[in-house]
Amino acid sequence: MINITKEAALWFKKELDLKDGQAVRLFARYSSGGKIHPGFSLGIQSDEPVSPGISSEAEGITFFMEESDKWYLDGYNLKVTYNAAEDDIEYEYEKGN
Repeated sequence: MINITKEAALWFKKELDLKDGQAVRLFARYSSGGKIHPGFSLGIQSDEPVSPGISSEAEGITFFMEESDKWYLDGYNLKVTYNAAEDDIEYEYEKGN
């Protein structure tokens, strides 16, 4: 499950210059310091779904992970929040079913 707060969705719209009806792909990428998978973290990009495995909508934007990337959240729910002090988003991983 992906949960995007209103404030986080508005950040995405501003930072990626998104309009209602567009989509943001969340994907696993090689990176140091991953919280739930060492060596991986989440990347973001404005993109259209091809084979979405998980998706949700907030503030007119669809947020999704392709089927091939959903392993990254296996056993977890993702909550994306906005940190006003940093003017950035934060990922919270909550144990899921």
